[in-house]
Amino acid sequence: MQPGDDRQSREGFVKTRAPHDGVYARIGPSRIHGVGVIAIRDIPRGTLVFDGESERVVWRSRAAVRRLPKAIRALYEDFGMVWGDRIGVPPTLNMLSVGWYVNHSDTPNVEAGDDARFRALRRIRAGEELTADYRTFVDEPLPFRPR
Repeated sequence: MQPGDDRQSREGFVKTRAPHDGVYARIGPSRIHGVGVIAIRDIPRGTLVFDGESERVVWRSRAAVRRLPKAIRALYEDFGMVWGDRIGVPPTLNMLSVGWYVNHSDTPNVEAGDDARFRALRRIRAGEELTADYRTFVDEPLPFRPR
């Protein structure tokens, strides 16, 4: 039996979800900076872009992060969400999902809601890079100059 096939249970047939169901984007080369998130199909306005990914975040004090070796500290600084004196990252930095690679833009096409989940602000076409305004989820000046 292949993933996504129906399988029989005690209650009858159950449709299993294929790994690609609900996937709208992937990591790819960015025109903004290094790597980014590129739409692999059109994304309708309002779509929860990374449905199914874990939204769990672990918060570490910035003081504790500053004491880490430089290469490890860079993971927190490059991918973490800054909130006051804390930095939020996934429960393990081996599990950075596609959403953690969204680049900044002053004119974003996705936004993080109060639940920290990205939704499309408008229709996004296949091949377009997904971007967010980082200033909406960090409470300090950006560590780079926006273009």
